[in-house]
Amino acid sequence: MGVGEHLAPKMKLPCPSSLLVCLLVGTLCTASHVSAQASPSAPPSASPAPTSQETQPLRNSDTPIGTFQGQSDIGNTHLPGGALYDGTTKEYTVSSAGYNTVYTRDEFRFLWSKTSGDVSLSADISFPDSNGYEGRKAVLVMRQSLDDDSKEAVVAVYGNGMFRLGQRPRKGTHRLDMDYRVWSREGSGNPPARVSSVTKPRRIGLRKSGDVFILYISMQDEPMHPFGEPLILHMNAPFYVGIGFCSNLKDKSDVAIFSNVVLESPAGKAH
Repeated sequence: MGVGEHLAPKMKLPCPSSLLVCLLVGTLCTASHVSAQASPSAPPSASPAPTSQETQPLRNSDTPIGTFQGQSDIGNTHLPGGALYDGTTKEYTVSSAGYNTVYTRDEFRFLWSKTSGDVSLSADISFPDSNGYEGRKAVLVMRQSLDDDSKEAVVAVYGNGMFRLGQRPRKGTHRLDMDYRVWSREGSGNPPARVSSVTKPRRIGLRKSGDVFILYISMQDEPMHPFGEPLILHMNAPFYVGIGFCSNLKDKSDVAIFSNVVLESPAGKAH
């Protein structure tokens, strides 16, 4: 599918009868399609925005880890973050505290590479602690710098199953996000009548093609496919691309696992 096919003001997306898709930033919720409008949003569990005085110097390492060139604590993470790479399983275990990755600045652990041009990044994401905070989030990020308030495009998967495509269009400005939840259905009827639980994407991706950023997902092990509307954002070369995690709790660390990570440049279809 060409990039131009994603640029219509609204997009209708086919959805299996067993899934119900809801866009959180609007009022539309239907089993047959979702229509996305970009607008500022944050999940109900989001921590309050911090004051500018809470910013502190960056904790940074340029030691390579897996496919990435380095890693950093973005923003004032009160507890140091960390990451481990298992060369046998090809898994990244990323730990971090951090108040959030929305509003005007971010706090999270970021594994990154510097790049330019078109690029795609995709990964399977899991949260080992099944009882962890619902607002925790694993992210795929392309950002202009390592500053906490950097311009960025980001795909996030939340502990409660919500996922989003968002951007900070300029340094120091509020994020603009499109948020989604997908519910599974159970029971009799066609489609089944009872909504049972939120279904987290099994795999997620972010593709940059020029100034166009596209969210890719796989919900039930189907091939990765574009989801929702793209966003338009210009990045100067070079910029940073990578994976990250935020516990959404200022003084408590948690963990996310990224597996089957694929970073490609120039970008093809995320897979």
